[in-house]
Amino acid sequence: MDDIWRDALLFHKWANMKVLDACANLSDEQLQLTSPGTYGTIAATLQHLLRAEEAYIRRLQGAPRPQTDEGSFPGVQAIREPFRRAADKLLEAAAALKPEDTSVAEYDDGEMITLRQSLVVVQAIHHGNDHRTHIYTILGSHGIPFEEIDVWGYRLLSGAEARR
Repeated sequence: MDDIWRDALLFHKWANMKVLDACANLSDEQLQLTSPGTYGTIAATLQHLLRAEEAYIRRLQGAPRPQTDEGSFPGVQAIREPFRRAADKLLEAAAALKPEDTSVAEYDDGEMITLRQSLVVVQAIHHGNDHRTHIYTILGSHGIPFEEIDVWGYRLLSGAEARR
């Protein structure tokens, strides 16, 4: 894996952790907030994001797609470590990819397609950005403060510029 992929995935991990930080002190009532145009509640969006991360890893590793139950939201603290583990596994899986690696993806409607594994990594990054934005839209629309998460902030905190 080259530095571009690594930087993108490290940013993705950092940004997910920052969103969890932003939600860590929300009440149960606040975790049920939503806004028009977003995925759903903050809690549902966090659960969806984590399940998707785990699904991308399974797809990259060639593991079968399990049938899972949504279940109730266990709380922000309870999902922090699973998010961290998923990010590390995603980095590991992406590092093992070869340009010619493909997999067969099954969609909810039963359609099966073959796609390059690198697209799974791109989707994981895109999906994370999309749903982190949803959560921040909800927080902002309800007047709940949060710290911005952008690549420039990540660069300043991560020391990424020092790797040159």
